[in-house]
Parts: sequence; C-alpha cells; structure tokens
Amino acid sequence: MLIMETGNIIAQAEEFKLQANEAFKAHKYTRAIDLYSQAIVLNGENAVYYANRAFAHTRLEEYGSAIQDASKAIEIDPKYSKGYYRRGAAHLAMGKFKEALKDFQRVKRICPNDPDATKKLKECEKAVMKLKFVEAISVPESERRSVADSVDYHTIGSGPRKSSFLTQVGVVSAAVATVATVMKLVSPEAAAKVVMVLMVVGACWWSSGLFNGTGNQEINLEVEPQYSGAKIEGDIVSLDFVKKMVDDFRNQKSLHKRYAFQIVLQMREMLKMLPSLVDIHVPEGKHLTVCGDVHGQFYDLLNIFELNGFPSEDNPYLFNGDFVDRGSFSVEVILTLFALKCMCPSAIYLARGNHESKSMNKIYGFEGEVQSKLSETFVELFAEVFCCLPLAHVINAKVFVVHGGLFSVDGVKLSDISSIDRFCEPPEEGLMCELLWSDPQPSPGRGPSKRGVGLSFGGDVTKRFLQENNLDLVVRSHEVKDEGYEIEHDGKLITVFSAPNYCDQMGNKGAFIQFKAPDMKPNIVTFSAVPHPDIKPMAYANNFLRMFS
Repeated sequence: MLIMETGNIIAQAEEFKLQANEAFKAHKYTRAIDLYSQAIVLNGENAVYYANRAFAHTRLEEYGSAIQDASKAIEIDPKYSKGYYRRGAAHLAMGKFKEALKDFQRVKRICPNDPDATKKLKECEKAVMKLKFVEAISVPESERRSVADSVDYHTIGSGPRKSSFLTQVGVVSAAVATVATVMKLVSPEAAAKVVMVLMVVGACWWSSGLFNGTGNQEINLEVEPQYSGAKIEGDIVSLDFVKKMVDDFRNQKSLHKRYAFQIVLQMREMLKMLPSLVDIHVPEGKHLTVCGDVHGQFYDLLNIFELNGFPSEDNPYLFNGDFVDRGSFSVEVILTLFALKCMCPSAIYLARGNHESKSMNKIYGFEGEVQSKLSETFVELFAEVFCCLPLAHVINAKVFVVHGGLFSVDGVKLSDISSIDRFCEPPEEGLMCELLWSDPQPSPGRGPSKRGVGLSFGGDVTKRFLQENNLDLVVRSHEVKDEGYEIEHDGKLITVFSAPNYCDQMGNKGAFIQFKAPDMKPNIVTFSAVPHPDIKPMAYANNFLRMFS
C-alpha cells in the first residue's frame, strides 16, 4: 500500500513537471516555476525539478534563485551536469565569470565528449582571460582622466585636434581585441602565455609615459558635406532637430558622431547639477507620465509618444531607469531621451536603473552596440554620464519613484537618499544598491533577493517607509509584468514596465502611469508591442551570454 502511494506521488510530481515544461515552452515562466515547485513539494529529492526551476528563474532574471536551485540539484546529485550548467549560466548573467568558469569546468569533467559543454567552457575561459587582461592594464581610479573633459564638441568638426586620452582608449581597445583574436586561434594554455607577455609589455609601455599626456592621435569628426541627417545649429538642441533625429532613427539612419558628442556632453553637465533625489512639482490641472523600463526597444518608445503625446513642458515624462541593454536599439533610445532633456529639461526626467552601469552594459548588449554604432570613446562617455543620473524622484511630495525598491533597514529618510554620493558605479550593498536592485515580495518583512543583489521587501516595509516620509505611494519598475504593471502592498506600491513583449519573447504588455495634480491618483494605460526591424534582442550582447539566450 505504501509502495503504491509512493508511486502515485512520484507520478503526480512527474505530471506537474510535464505541465511546467509546457508552460516554459509557452514563455509562461512564472507559471512554470509554480508547477516545478509543486513537483518539488511532492518529490524534493529529484535534481531535475530544481535544475528546471533554475532555468525558469534565469529567464525571469532571478539569478539568485537560479543559483540556489542549481546548487540544490548539485547537492542531490553531484554528478548531475545540468546542475552545474544552470548555475554557471546564472553566474555568467551576473558577471561572475570566474565562478561560471568553475561550473563549466565541472560540466566538462562530467561530460568530456559533449561538444556543447566544450564550446561553452572555451568561451568562458576567453571571458576570464580577457577580464584579467583588462584588470591588469587598467588605470587606478585616482589617475583616471574623464573622457568628457577630453572632448570639446565646440572644436569637433573645425579641424584636427589632439587627445591623449582617446589614444589610451584606442590602445586598450586594440589590446583587448588582440587578446580576443589570439584566444580564438590558439589553445587556452598558449593564449594564457601570450596574455602574460602582453600584460608585462603593456605595463612597461603604459608606465613609460607614452600615454601620460604626450599622446598624439588626431581626431577629425568634421561633418561631411554629404551628411543629410539631423544637425544641431550652435549650442541649442531644438525641437526640429529632435524630430528629424527621431525620424532618421525610425528609418535606421544614424546621427553624426559630432552631434552625438554634443548631446551626451550637454547631458552630463545638466545631470551633474541635479541632486540624487529630485523633487518634481506638477501644477494644479497639469499631469506627469511615468514610464518604466524601455530596454532598448526604440519602436515601442515611439509608440508611447504616439499614444500619449511627444514630451514637452506641458506633457512631461519621467523615465524610471533601464533605458538600455537587451533591446538592440539602445543607442537610439538613449540619444532620443538625452536629446529631449537637452531640448527642454522640464519635459523629461530620467532616473538611473541597475542597467545604467558598466558591468551590465558589458554583458547585455549596450557596450557592444555603442562600439558598433558610435565608438569605444562613447562607451566610456556613457558610463560617466550614467553615474550622474539621479537615483529617485518625489512627485508633489506624495509619490516616491525609484527603479528598484526599498531598503534593508527601517528609518531611511528622503534626506538620506538626497545625501547619497551617486557619482560612481553601483556598489554591491547599501542604500544606492538597494534603490536600484530591490524587489517587493508578497509576505511581510524582508527576505533574500531572488536576483542575488539587493533584497526583497514586504508590504509592512513599504507602509513604514511611506509613513515615516509622509508619502502616499511607491512607484517602481525593474520587473517584467504580464499586464505591464502590478499593484501590490495594499495599493501602496505599483510596478510599471514599459517594454512590451520583452526581448521579443515574453508576450507581456507595456504600461505607463499618468498622474494629474492635485489629487495625484494613478491612471494606468497599457499597450502592446509594435513591429521593429529584424534585428534580434541581444544582437550586440556578450558572445558567451548569447549562447544561453
């Protein structure tokens, strides 16, 4: 009898697994996780269930949960290669290349004749060696010069000029490219020896003074007579220029680098003057529209403007971070948003997301896209400007808007957020990290982050934060939602996500929220994805990461 009951339980668990597999194939990853969880409740000693659930967590960018599940699969069956495979993929997605390398080395030992495992191990070895090389030749923070201070757009286009910094950027880029090429042509062991030689030579070359200000690379970005794209007249970014630029982007035409420099450099100067927490005042009878993640989905951004009107002083927007990465039109998105801000600062407000960072851009596509469409110099320039973005906004002293979420401790006041020194890459802990990375949870209290960074916080945490700061509502983004939004924590927290059919596969709607003064009640509008040119998401992403996409 007991044997029959056990057999029935195992069969029932398998049925949940099969249903979960079908949900996964339909891109219903949250549903798949629920079904795998039911299978685990019935049979918690099956490594496959944990590995499959880890895969679903990865699809939802819940890399912390994926690592936990994959580790449990390994604990149950230390020879189960998929456990190491899933954990390695999650480590990779978090930029933890060295941890990923260990997992893929283990996969290779378990499956020595698996060509797919061999291929991924080699790619991981290349990524780690490239990382070590870049670390070896990098300039200490105290000695690093700002690329923005090395470029004067007023002189660009008026003839050749010299820039030792851009020579440094170019040499480092060439060196990294050389390493990448060598690693494709020779074995990892031979490549490691070449890298060591380059490190030594590069260090001597760098310290010799050749690049300490006496470099001599000439740059000429004069606007060619045949250029027919959008042009900025003088220092003023006009509405006519922005509309022409947007129309060019729509037709897959590019903006001249001279004007891209001007937009990004003007944006930097503007953002540097803002506090870390920006107060927005919406006059009585007027409104403000809040948008969530856009993630390089330029044609969906244009659709928002079609539905809700072009940004202006009378139709202002707040974009709540994650403008770039994953979508393959991130350059068009960021230049459009920056140009709009330059045109009319009160027409658009921009907050930093967790993807406005070097580590994310290196993995998820923005760095590669900028290198392809602009130049390596712009990679450094955007990284500097992203560090100037405000971290949060308060609308009419009632609505707190932040990309990620709230904090690991109670008692955080708005003044504490205002005093954050944000001019840096996001740290891995502390208030700034939590603002960019945290997520709400349905249960009260606090818990570990499903992403592996930040934390999860309950409705009681949201309620106390609002009460302590005399606020009514938290609006945040950071998570894809089937309907483009979700209302949680007894109506005190709204998630808004503005990238419909995220990564061309999630099938979700997008949403934006309009707040009208004086009552500031949220009016939520949802919309569907629109067609875009046949350039797939992640087209410019790290080669190794694309192997898992």
